[in-house]
Amino acid sequence: MKPCSSQQTKIINIFTSWRFLFFLIWKLPMGFFAGLRVKVLDKTQCIVTVPFNFLNKNPFNSMYFAVQAMAAELSTGALAFLHQNNNNISMLVTNLESNYYKKAVTKVRFICNDGGNIANALKIAQETNKAQKCIMISKGYDMSGVCVSEFKITWSLKKRKQA
Repeated sequence: MKPCSSQQTKIINIFTSWRFLFFLIWKLPMGFFAGLRVKVLDKTQCIVTVPFNFLNKNPFNSMYFAVQAMAAELSTGALAFLHQNNNNISMLVTNLESNYYKKAVTKVRFICNDGGNIANALKIAQETNKAQKCIMISKGYDMSGVCVSEFKITWSLKKRKQA
């Protein structure tokens, strides 16, 4: 892949610094309360962490599934946002499938390595003016490295009509 553009570098700096807290408060307030953090963001992968705490747990003393889904979606959406390159592209989650393998009772890291897939889909959507679908996978690992959940998130990408 080509090196990051200045716009992409700016996005990476926002998502991986203290500025991200302001982004969460402004755009994703529930993510702020859940404690979502982007630990790594580059052109190929995104790693998002979410702590296990009082606000995130269910009555069964494990992490609430919706908190895991929020972190998984952010790990895919940050990559989509990074590769959008100021193009006028509409991005929408059209499907979400999940599998849960173990109770999440520690901090969970969600890893998505589909940066190349979303970059290609965005490029095709921009060039052809046709809607594209991109399926991205995000896996959640607990602090001992065990996969606790896996999400398959389908993004619909379409170039917006010019006014």
